[in-house]
Amino acid sequence: MRQGQLFYVIGPSGSGKDTLMQYAREKLATHKKIVFAHRYITRPPELVGENHIHLSEAEFAAKVQQGFFAMQWDSHGLRYGIGKEINFWLAQGFDVVINGSREYFSTALEKEPDMRVVSIRTSTEILRERLKKRRRETDDEIERRLERAALFNRIHHPNVTFLDNDGLLDDSGAAFIALLTREKTAQHGK
Repeated sequence: MRQGQLFYVIGPSGSGKDTLMQYAREKLATHKKIVFAHRYITRPPELVGENHIHLSEAEFAAKVQQGFFAMQWDSHGLRYGIGKEINFWLAQGFDVVINGSREYFSTALEKEPDMRVVSIRTSTEILRERLKKRRRETDDEIERRLERAALFNRIHHPNVTFLDNDGLLDDSGAAFIALLTREKTAQHGK
């Protein structure tokens, strides 16, 4: 039995990463060898956004002590974890897609040197427009997010694929699915 492939998906806030992952999760729901891991987060559940499992700070700390996570990091005042169940799935030959973090990238790569990284890219203009529509941040906070977004383009590794997400969801979603299922497409590239 072949070892499964780990796909580590990253992208700046507003890039549409969660939307793309939800699109692919729905389209690949019956795929026999691809699974999408849920993240465990200390953020309460939302009606819109990532489908995650909420843990209180105390629950998260207990899970860390119990060795529950294959990967875990802190970012923007929240704690994030990926459960060890991914190791079982990979060993069983399943390809596993996880919602990663740019800051945790080098640590994740140490743990999983053969992982494929999918970095979602969006032009600065589109990203600014999306962030403004969310109405969560001030103009200054948006500009700081845009500065941090540029750091995603500096990731260099042979297993990184950049996926442009400026256009229609059906187009970028199809390119993302093609990447996960290893089908040929002209939409994505290194």
